Amino acid sequence: MRVKGSSKRGSGRSVGTIKVKSGSPAKAAGKSAIKAKATTKPLARSAGKGAARVIVNGSNGHGAHTAMSANGSARVKHPGGVEHSTLHLFKSGEMLGGKPIIYVNGRMLPKKDAMVSVYDHGLLYGDGVFEGIRVYNGKIFKCGQHMERLWRCAEAIRMSIPVSRDEMVQIMRDCIEANNLRDGYIRLVVSRGAGTLGLDPRKCPVAGVICIADQIQLYPKELYEAGMKIIVAKRPRTPIECLDPRIKSLNYLNNILAKVEAIDAGCHEAIMLNLEGNVCECTGDNIFIIRNGKVCTPPTESGILEGITRRFVMDLCREMEIPCEFRNMKPEEVKSADEVFLTGSAAEIIAVTQIDDIRVGTGGEGPVTRKLREAFRRVVTSDAVPED
Repeated sequence: MRVKGSSKRGSGRSVGTIKVKSGSPAKAAGKSAIKAKATTKPLARSAGKGAARVIVNGSNGHGAHTAMSANGSARVKHPGGVEHSTLHLFKSGEMLGGKPIIYVNGRMLPKKDAMVSVYDHGLLYGDGVFEGIRVYNGKIFKCGQHMERLWRCAEAIRMSIPVSRDEMVQIMRDCIEANNLRDGYIRLVVSRGAGTLGLDPRKCPVAGVICIADQIQLYPKELYEAGMKIIVAKRPRTPIECLDPRIKSLNYLNNILAKVEAIDAGCHEAIMLNLEGNVCECTGDNIFIIRNGKVCTPPTESGILEGITRRFVMDLCREMEIPCEFRNMKPEEVKSADEVFLTGSAAEIIAVTQIDDIRVGTGGEGPVTRKLREAFRRVVTSDAVPED
């Protein structure tokens, strides 16, 4: 983004003309920026010329221009835009460093430069879909199933993905290579794209695509051996009729508010119930229980995301001849189970040892959970990581 300053004196005020490159909702695919002109209003006014701010065509040696006020104080104006007096409040949120390299709408960019338009409806309204995908031993775990779900979710919200499935897979592989990633995590986002300030998706001509290949640590490592405490959230799951949880959308506020309940209770996760009081899933994971050697998990119609890792664990159960079934469950049944564990692309497989004030089983990772977790680790650390 370029900023050019100019001053005009008269009537006790100064005017700066700024040329900005920014995303435009009206641009077609492949054109991510246009030039626009804006006129800044003076930050201070007075009847006299003493209050005027004069833009000096000087540089501080770092490509920044300096604004001099009448009292002699200098304010640095960086090429990224005109600094506002609230800038110091946002310093802790600045993106630093060049890694990872991120794909954003056809460009590979360092982290600090990876940005989208403030008019993107993914930002403004949570209008879009995403996938969380694991990379093991350089392979994209269950790549085919993730692509199938991504396209199905995009179709469900009537959004057209601007690249083909083969191109999307290549984007992920390019990001893996650019970041020298052997084991890690991919966040693939397809937003509605830049549009107007209204809800109308027709005003967003091209969907946006972002691919981040990085690392993720959802829970502390020690909890994978010791198990973790969770709670039952008071906030229910959004009903299927309102927003089908099978759609992995950018709107995760329902989950986040339940997550906040867990944080307030001093733990990492919360079980969410549907309006009938049945267990659905956790805020970011699917849930399983084990009773008398049989594995049970809530059915799709209870209101869940059909997790890729959930499906893989059920496949493992069949291969290992462990009985597995779908069943609606009340919280009391889950609390009284012999074992409880959670699954997810980011979480993988992790045992639950306490729910609210109730200890689960023996209070440690159970034998069936350990057996499944070890089988999972054998697969994902092998040379035959499944990409189907």
